[in-house]
Amino acid sequence: MFHRAALLVLAMLAGIFSPAARAEILWSDAASRVIHTTPVGSDILGGKVKRDDKASDVLYFKFHVDPLSDAASEPYYAFFQLCEGNTNRLGVGNALEAWGYSAAYTSELGPSNKLSLDDGEFNLKSVHPEAAGLGVFMPYELVKQNHERTLVFKVQYVPGGDDLITVWLDPNLTHGATAENQPEKLTTKFKANASFDQIRLRHDGTGGSLHDGGNGWIFSDMAVATSFNDFVVVRFWQTWWFFGLVAAVVLAGVGGTVRMVEKRKYQHRLQRAEQQHALEQERARIAQDLHDELGSLLTRISLLGGLLKSDKDNPEQVETHAGKITHSADQTVRALEEIVWAVRPGSDTLQSLVEYLAHFANELFAEGPMRCRLDLPADVPAHPLPPDVRHNIFLIAKEALTNTLKHAGGSVVHMSVKMAGQQFKMVIADDGRGFDVNKKTADGRQNGLENMRRRTAAVGGQLLVTSEPGKGARVELTVNFTG
Repeated sequence: MFHRAALLVLAMLAGIFSPAARAEILWSDAASRVIHTTPVGSDILGGKVKRDDKASDVLYFKFHVDPLSDAASEPYYAFFQLCEGNTNRLGVGNALEAWGYSAAYTSELGPSNKLSLDDGEFNLKSVHPEAAGLGVFMPYELVKQNHERTLVFKVQYVPGGDDLITVWLDPNLTHGATAENQPEKLTTKFKANASFDQIRLRHDGTGGSLHDGGNGWIFSDMAVATSFNDFVVVRFWQTWWFFGLVAAVVLAGVGGTVRMVEKRKYQHRLQRAEQQHALEQERARIAQDLHDELGSLLTRISLLGGLLKSDKDNPEQVETHAGKITHSADQTVRALEEIVWAVRPGSDTLQSLVEYLAHFANELFAEGPMRCRLDLPADVPAHPLPPDVRHNIFLIAKEALTNTLKHAGGSVVHMSVKMAGQQFKMVIADDGRGFDVNKKTADGRQNGLENMRRRTAAVGGQLLVTSEPGKGARVELTVNFTG
């Protein structure tokens, strides 16, 4: 799935963002040059490029202008001039009599120009034509101060004849632009001799004190290339390496998303498997409890009932058997209560555990010779507990409290529960006769201690049992919860 998505993304990016073929910049000068009163001009090309009457290829020229005065109020000419030696060839800018963006030294006269072919001029089409009357516009644009323009012209060299010229006034040079998709209304075509070995920037007025040509032009961003595409401005986000980076990021994002989704699916399946395993374990434990505790207690009650029936003529035995039946019934009720608590929804929390420990302790010592004192936190966090953890902690407390009731012989047992962050701490201490924790006793306390240690290990806790003969006993359980 991921590989198919990756190939699809790559194909889309390749089709949409594949860069156009680049040609070659033959010469460029990005510096700004203020040209004022330079009737002859001087070469700025330095012999980098030249073409003669035998050439048959195509060249593209570009320059940017910022007029410093209006041609209509200060008549002048300003050219990006191709020169062959000292002979002026095609000039593009503002012709002397045109006063608008135009070409000079052309081989044919423009439809809106009036000079003879000796001084051929050709007005350039513009998307900002000049008004010639109400609803009537001229096809050209007058030169105006602070109205910057970019001019690009193409020369198709024809050996031994007039070259074919195409000029674009303020063409679209953004990403995706080509010579072919430029609007017709800014495209001008004519013929001229465009042979050159120099480029000169020329400016001058019409002569006399009234018209000195204004303040000149600022030329900048000049270049000669073999392809229109070399003048297209490609922003960094439109370059092939940026597209490659985007593709890599997209692929990484797709791959990361797929991986994350698959990982979550796997974790979800694993979690469900763990929950199912825990549920099966809990069911097995409940079945075991029903069989072991309730089964044995009910069997005992049944046997005592049979003895009670057989000894019905012996009042003393009847009383003894009845007392034992009552005691076994109480134990059965308590065991059933524990099982119901274990399976009841909402019991798998720390708060439920603490509440049930308090209930169990109060019930256990309600009618016995020892008093039970409880020290429990007033506000217990509703921390979720897995069923096995909750059950093992309860059985540790049950074992400790039951042993205290049976064997301590004291007057009071104290049970405290404390929470410090994620740490659970339970202490059960009595003032009874105590015992030697390292010595086996006939009353089975060692077996109870081993059960508590085994259950402590199952919950990853720590158990500390301290006691000495005549000094009571203390059971301390510590469990660190996580999550």
